[in-house]
Amino acid sequence: MNIVQQETAADGSVKSLYKTQGVCSQFIEVGIKDGVINHCHFYGGCAGNTAGIAQLVVGMKAEDVINRLEGTRCGAKNTSCPDQLCCAIRQTLNGE
Repeated sequence: MNIVQQETAADGSVKSLYKTQGVCSQFIEVGIKDGVINHCHFYGGCAGNTAGIAQLVVGMKAEDVINRLEGTRCGAKNTSCPDQLCCAIRQTLNGE
């Protein structure tokens, strides 16, 4: 489990802080309400790429993000920031 902090707001949205593994970003903060991403922020990593990914996924269904980005690799690494975002989303959805 890589979720280091998780909170549920009064409106039912859940925000998690996820500790990444094997990538340049150190943490990913993701918020989900009713199965839709309502917040995404990467701490560290390639600033332009992670900011772009964060902006693109807000408003998308969490499952759609997972279907599109899971398994994405960064160079020779077995994972990537988009792949780690999928891990964060899965753990948030599962309440881990």
